[in-house]
Amino acid sequence: QVRVVESGGGLVQPGGSLRLSCAASGKTYAISAMNWYRQAPGKERELVASIASGGSTNYADSVLGRFTISRDAEKNTAYLQMNSLKPEDTAVYYCNVRVVLIEAYNYWGQGTQVTVSS
Repeated sequence: QVRVVESGGGLVQPGGSLRLSCAASGKTYAISAMNWYRQAPGKERELVASIASGGSTNYADSVLGRFTISRDAEKNTAYLQMNSLKPEDTAVYYCNVRVVLIEAYNYWGQGTQVTVSS
């Protein structure tokens, strides 16, 4: 079992920055990846960025060059630094933690709202 808690959302003007945090607790020794997803009203949830336990990262094309995912392994926390924010980045952002024991399990946080508006 892994508990996932996100923080750091809020209201920001276009062009601004925010940093989201995702703290995992529990069986964190089995974490294979930490991922950020987002879901805008009326749209499907989409993968924004991911970081594997070895440190490799992947980004959606829409955020490449603007968002940076990182991880503090000692704190079992992942971060999403979001720069040059656009109104289309407005969404609820969810942290997903993938754990691999005998099987793979996915754990989700409650989500944090990010609103980009002037």
